Amino acid sequence: MNGPVALQTTGLGKCYRTRWALRGVDLAIPAGSVAALVGPNGAGKTTLLQLAMGLLEPTEGSVAVFGAQAAPNTAAALSRVGFVAQDHPLYGFMRVGELLRFGVATNRRFDAGYARRRLEALAIGAGQRVSRLSGGQQAQVALVLALAKRARLLVLDEPLASLDPLARREFMAVLMDEVAEGSVTVLLSSHVLAELQRVADHLIVLCGGQVRLAGDVDEIIATHRHVTGPAAAESAAQAGGRVVAAQRLARGTRLLVRAGGGAIAHPAWQAEPAGLEEIVLAYLRAPGPATAGRGGSEVA
Repeated sequence: MNGPVALQTTGLGKCYRTRWALRGVDLAIPAGSVAALVGPNGAGKTTLLQLAMGLLEPTEGSVAVFGAQAAPNTAAALSRVGFVAQDHPLYGFMRVGELLRFGVATNRRFDAGYARRRLEALAIGAGQRVSRLSGGQQAQVALVLALAKRARLLVLDEPLASLDPLARREFMAVLMDEVAEGSVTVLLSSHVLAELQRVADHLIVLCGGQVRLAGDVDEIIATHRHVTGPAAAESAAQAGGRVVAAQRLARGTRLLVRAGGGAIAHPAWQAEPAGLEEIVLAYLRAPGPATAGRGGSEVA
């Protein structure tokens, strides 16, 4: 990978007693990117995010944020990452201004001036009680607090799950403003694939505690295609790349193929582009794990 790396994991694994929640994870997320982390419930997404934040200690392997490793649950580890959880936990009894003062007291680089300006732009006043804010407003406050921490890596664990479509758009608008300024790298876990496709430039597909696919979104889309043709010629289609998924049709087969550089060696087969959501679902349904690297490369 060319350029600086925001988050790098090498052979990363986490075991709870006898169950591995995550194992053999090798990732390199480019600095300044928005990396989407997708996978079913129980895939290991939250464990990976907690390891990245420095809340958990790996059972094996390592995690580095901008090239630096820090002992878990230390000030050094926790200060380098901003975090927004799915339920946007805030102190409901506080007023917004009190939350900002709390942020200053507990974070050495907390930018209260930035937080006030951003919240004023969102029409969220310092005197408003947190418990009386709407769900979308609470999500915005949680995001602004995390950004005001001035960490270079921002981790978001399903922040859109409880928001209506308008609140989602407003939340993502604030986030993308910061990304556009080049001040933050985002690792975003979400089930909302349509929203992720709109904002993400890096993708990580996690299933069963292992990476199935990872890389630049544009490269992943460019290197996958659907091919449709007679079932008897399926082996010829495989010559043009690795078959990720197959769907039997009434008069043939439809394959999702990861291009291997060769042409489809049968005139009866027709190729067409594959959408990101189709690609993600195919890898999640694939029976075997695959570890992946730059551009969506993988090793079965």
